[in-house]
Amino acid sequence: MTSSLFLKKPERIEALLMVMTCSLMVYAALEHRIRRELKAQPGQSPTARWVFLCFGGIHELRVAEAPPMVLGVNAHQRVILDCLGEAYQRVYS
Repeated sequence: MTSSLFLKKPERIEALLMVMTCSLMVYAALEHRIRRELKAQPGQSPTARWVFLCFGGIHELRVAEAPPMVLGVNAHQRVILDCLGEAYQRVYS
């Protein structure tokens, strides 16, 4: 299957596996961090997939030289951003 794409050399296959492994590590770390912060709330253990889908309606508006504005952030998304910390809140504010 990999040769049908563009991965005909072993080096390219290894590079793709490394990228995929790093992506899964980030995915798992995000999920762990959110679940750890929501531990106090019973029944709250969202998956990273759910979090990614939850952030689907957010848009960035850029007008000329003005700083970009983030539109469409709702209350559920704010709770997740609060769990992730200040760096994420700055990006989405």
